[in-house]
Amino acid sequence: MVGRRAARRSLQRTCGRCLVRGEGTNAYERLQPIPDIVNTATATARPVPRSLRRAYELMRRRFGHQHWWPGEAPFEVCVGAILTQNTNWTNVERALANLKANRSLEPGTLLALSEKQLARLIRPAGYFNVKARRLRSFLRVLVRNFGGSLNRLFADETPVVRERLLAINGIGPETADSMLLYAGGHHSFVIDAYTRRIFFRHGWCNAGARYEELKTLCETALDEKPIAKRADYWQDYHAQLVMVGKHFCRAQNPLCHLCPLEPLLPQREKGLPG
Repeated sequence: MVGRRAARRSLQRTCGRCLVRGEGTNAYERLQPIPDIVNTATATARPVPRSLRRAYELMRRRFGHQHWWPGEAPFEVCVGAILTQNTNWTNVERALANLKANRSLEPGTLLALSEKQLARLIRPAGYFNVKARRLRSFLRVLVRNFGGSLNRLFADETPVVRERLLAINGIGPETADSMLLYAGGHHSFVIDAYTRRIFFRHGWCNAGARYEELKTLCETALDEKPIAKRADYWQDYHAQLVMVGKHFCRAQNPLCHLCPLEPLLPQREKGLPG
């Protein structure tokens, strides 16, 4: 219990700092119950790279390629990455539909809207006033510094572009990496709450693992594909984890016995209730 409380306090401090800085509160940063399934002393004790690669085979076999991100164009992906903070994708789709109906889903046109007009259009995504400000912060950088061109925004090396995005008010690590991987084609793995929960329960990370630790773990372990195929591999890997997290590895009452990753659970966990 002491380890769980310490991990929760650590995550709370991290979330507090993110909110003070005005970063986007994403799925990873939201507090999640730490499950009573894996003892932190056993975490990362097994050959993680091999397990992570095997996990993809099992998930892909069950779900097929997910063809993520669910956006029609890179700019829509970037807008969606901001709108999806603290909400589900169904609500984001409604907000994007409003922008399309208003013929506003273009950098210059969207920036030309007042904050109040933008907030009204994205209202279905929730926290619409906050997200309107965050969208406008992103749009100001995109339009004024890069002429509205995502190609120019993403033109530099991945670390440079990532720092550029993280410097924008309202964009945290998960949002930045979503833009980089799905809109820019950069090799920047996305970590979310599903990743943390699945990895912890399988003993692939400790309870208090931070975002950058998990990101480094994934990028190091999942480097076996050729460079030309790696972006698609990481995109689909993240999408597969979302499928497992939504349908099986739930915060409460996980359905381990039905999950494609059940064979990779530590032996002592199999058959234990969630």
